[in-house]
Amino acid sequence: MIVAFGAAMTRFYRVLRPVWAAPAVNRYDRPLDRIRGLLLDVGLHRRLLKVRFSGILHALMFTGFIVLLSATLQSFGEGFFPGFSLAAIGGDTWLATLQEVFALGIIVALAMAIFQRAILRPKRFVTSKKSDAWIIYALVTAVVVSLLMDLALRQAISGHPSGWRPVSSFLAQLVMQSGLSPDAVRLAQGVSYWVHILSILAFLVYIPGSKHRHIFTAIPNIYFRALDRASELPPPPPGAAASGVSKIGDFNWKHKLDLLSCTECGRCEAACPANHAGLPLSPKLIVMDLRDHMFEDAGRTDRGGTNLVGDVISQQTLFACTTCRACMDVCPVRIEPMTKIIEMRRTAVEAGNLEPMLQEALGNFQRTGNSMGKPARQRARWTQGLPFKIKDARKEPVDILWFVGDHASYDPRLLAATRNVASLLNAAGVDFGLLYEAEQNAGNDVRRIGEEGGFETLARANIEALTGCEYRRILTTDPHTLNALRNDYLQFGVTYNVVHYTELLLELIEAGQLSVTPGNGETVTYHDPCYLGRYNGVFDAPRELIRKSGYRLRDMARCRENSFCCGAGGGRIWMSDSDIKERPSENRIKEALALGDARSFIVACPKDMIMYSAAVQSLGAADKISVKDISELIQLAGT
Repeated sequence: MIVAFGAAMTRFYRVLRPVWAAPAVNRYDRPLDRIRGLLLDVGLHRRLLKVRFSGILHALMFTGFIVLLSATLQSFGEGFFPGFSLAAIGGDTWLATLQEVFALGIIVALAMAIFQRAILRPKRFVTSKKSDAWIIYALVTAVVVSLLMDLALRQAISGHPSGWRPVSSFLAQLVMQSGLSPDAVRLAQGVSYWVHILSILAFLVYIPGSKHRHIFTAIPNIYFRALDRASELPPPPPGAAASGVSKIGDFNWKHKLDLLSCTECGRCEAACPANHAGLPLSPKLIVMDLRDHMFEDAGRTDRGGTNLVGDVISQQTLFACTTCRACMDVCPVRIEPMTKIIEMRRTAVEAGNLEPMLQEALGNFQRTGNSMGKPARQRARWTQGLPFKIKDARKEPVDILWFVGDHASYDPRLLAATRNVASLLNAAGVDFGLLYEAEQNAGNDVRRIGEEGGFETLARANIEALTGCEYRRILTTDPHTLNALRNDYLQFGVTYNVVHYTELLLELIEAGQLSVTPGNGETVTYHDPCYLGRYNGVFDAPRELIRKSGYRLRDMARCRENSFCCGAGGGRIWMSDSDIKERPSENRIKEALALGDARSFIVACPKDMIMYSAAVQSLGAADKISVKDISELIQLAGT
């Protein structure tokens, strides 16, 4: 025990040393919320069960070992104190039955795990360290089988199999009928007991160097998760020499705890649109490579000399990310690959070695406040030709201030949808206005590219413009804008009541301010935008709006929290896609076509309209499905 615990603690110390030495980050707030989420994730296996087969086998394994802690206590207790027994708390009755049932559950889970790894072989397992899993399977098998054999042989020695132990009593009957001598049975029982004890100690010593250290690190990692979107991506600390992370030692302790907690399950990789597209990005490999580098760096005498960007993670890999946060939403232990990518992007942006299209977009932001490089005075040109005047919110109070966004303001492909929304608001009698040329890009994607300074410039300009206006709520048709105003701007000490247009239009219909003529009942499918759904939890309003407009909604298999990104986020819309094998948008349109009866693909984001319209054309599917802005479904009564 002393040798085993000493070896385990030494190995744990070496593994955890980089975490203890890392820069601070505040993850100690709201303890009740942290505990509540921990119970849902760990106790109910909320995220694990999203992948049913893996979730069930893990639940069987997890609960089995929780129950078998009592059997382990019995085994070690009697080793130190002869005659030690848990009989007083049911160790020979109900607790004995629980132990056996859950031990059998572990054996079933082992069979499922072996079948999955050896026969099913999911693609997400390919990049895992295979030997580690098989060593763990062997140790778990040794722990459980030796326990059952020890219990069975004890019953065979006594000659009285227990009715409370269905599995070991069955094994005891077989031993008693085998004709083995009493001495052989006693020897076998002693061997079984020591195999059980030693396999537990071997497991303990092995764990710190294995991915299965998550047995110990997962609970604190989930507890210290980011509780809101604003805390996921904090700004650089005041006075920092650089805005990003260039060396492994620059990562804060939560980032490093993430690296230790990865189970290599590959769920993040399976959910990643960039990985599906054939780009060189696997969120799992990002974490594994950073973890391995962290261990290497901790053992070097010239610590911290290696640059993360280029030497550990290629720049091409970093800028493949669409920042859809699917990797973070599927991770069972709340690891944050995306935020690490953005931290390293900040370093790459400061170095200035960016591809030409992206460099041009960032230059446009700096010169004109929008990615297209258009003059600010043209921002509201789309209002020309409307039969009504839209208020200037800088000059008179409004109830709703519409923050239109770049693409909805400038892109010719989107202006019809923008005007349609304006007409619906006017028909409903909404008192709304614009910032006109005072509006600049909200900076959501600028920030996620890694250009923190550019984001701050845009944000402060918008905050100044908004501060000079009198309004009750901010409206936007762009989920990226919504996320920036609602979450990212919190770091500047401002809080905005921001609503997406699907929410406001639904509100107007339910209040009777918009009289709608039901559509023809056509079957449509709806795409959940990443920054509306996963980032901000708006799933139901668009769906209810579709139903109230008289259409039949049929969801794709990947919907709501599991929606598949269009591929435009994180600045990818301004980058080359020449290396992509299959665009995420095309993959998504194929999924919609596979439904068979959906004639319209409904979107609620300007970037989605651009990406999916192009995908339909690229696939030659214009005669099978059409991409529509959700506002197009709303037909006013009498029109």
